[in-house]
Amino acid sequence: MVNEVHKPIVRQRGYFIKGKFDQFKRDIPFSAWVQAFQNLMRQLLTESATEVQKWQAKILKALGENGQVIIDVIPELEHLIGKQPKVPELEGNAAHRFNLLFGKFIRLFATKEHPLAIFLDDLQWADSASLKLIQLLMSETDTRYLLLIGAYRDNEVFPAHPLMLTLDEIRKESATVNQITLAPLDQPALNRLIADPLSCPSERAVPLTELVFAKTKGNPFFATQFLKSLHEDGLISFDFSCGYWQCDIAQVRALSLTDDVVEFMAIQLQKLPVNTQEVLKLAACIGNQFDLATLAIVYEKSQAETAADLWKALQEGLVIPSTEVYKFFQDSESVEVVQAADLSVTYKFLHDRVQQAAYFLIPEAQKQLTHLKIGQLLLSNTPKAEIEEIIFDIVNQLNIGTELITHQSEKDELAQLNLIAGRKAKASTAYAAALRYLTTGLELLAASSWQTQYELTLSLYNEAAEVAFFNGNFQQMEE
Repeated sequence: MVNEVHKPIVRQRGYFIKGKFDQFKRDIPFSAWVQAFQNLMRQLLTESATEVQKWQAKILKALGENGQVIIDVIPELEHLIGKQPKVPELEGNAAHRFNLLFGKFIRLFATKEHPLAIFLDDLQWADSASLKLIQLLMSETDTRYLLLIGAYRDNEVFPAHPLMLTLDEIRKESATVNQITLAPLDQPALNRLIADPLSCPSERAVPLTELVFAKTKGNPFFATQFLKSLHEDGLISFDFSCGYWQCDIAQVRALSLTDDVVEFMAIQLQKLPVNTQEVLKLAACIGNQFDLATLAIVYEKSQAETAADLWKALQEGLVIPSTEVYKFFQDSESVEVVQAADLSVTYKFLHDRVQQAAYFLIPEAQKQLTHLKIGQLLLSNTPKAEIEEIIFDIVNQLNIGTELITHQSEKDELAQLNLIAGRKAKASTAYAAALRYLTTGLELLAASSWQTQYELTLSLYNEAAEVAFFNGNFQQMEE
């Protein structure tokens, strides 16, 4: 439905960008914003040299000497405006100053000549810094030609949920907030969805519709996946002698299928080759979106082998590659074509429920170990100079497996990494996330750390006290 916005935006020469918050990346500040603006930077770089120069001048003029502050959050910006001088740490009300700067950056692209539409998906998993930025943008009276679209699962929020509180605050500022509730499909709508691909009169599809509705409760994703599985299992087939589709209703009724969508998708994934299942489990731990280079590192195989093992999931439509490579893939069934393609491609899961199903396949007792191993592989395969760039990805994986780390030297190393992550989150004024990283770092220290790891201990306590203050948590600051 959101993609319908594309048409009028394109007609007005506008930009449409999108980002998605991730259930496994809730501690990464501005993750969906970063995705959206990475996408926009790439769009701008494909424009003519004259246009690129115009954007460079506009951005540099608007950001002044603070360009590096935004580059720290959106590294792709550096390709557009070049290297920027280091900036002194923001003082005073740093969060407010950072948000004003980020807001100014965003408004650069929302003009009468180029309206800007930003779609942020899965707001129920948004970090507090992202929610504050949304509130600021919506409350600024001089923000024009900007359409912000958010989507969230209303069954995963409650009245005191940070998202609900943010929306209440935005409404108090008299901003225009329109809400569209997408209910499950009712039986007549589901009947049309089924009758159309089966090319049969809607009344003939009623028995199958009733079965699908009873199983899926009108969830459109579940319904289409359920129909697909019936076809794959030979229960829906095309009768060439009669020239129409038919379904064995009695056999479908006899199936003892789960009505839980994640469990159902997990059963579908188990029909894939074992190697494809293994690579999907690791991809699910990385996040809804992942790139082949990172996946190959944690899969401990070459990028070509990783792409080959992922191939079946692409054929089944469970994982979607970036547009350019997708067009390339469609031309052939051969894995050799995948190996010849640009291996720096990014992928995303078709749906959150597919990611959750792949994660569901990892036995509960192995989940912590899997995350720990992913973190260790990312750390050992990243040059020291580049660790800070992907620090959140590394630390979020390692922190899940802290209970399995027994050697104090390894705990000290992870505490040091949490200090780096905490400082980076603090620099982008994501104080809630910063405090979680710093607190985790403190918990990893040995009782004798003031004697054995003095500098690290002092740094963690200093940073944690400061961030607790910024968070308004004065009791924790005193401690």
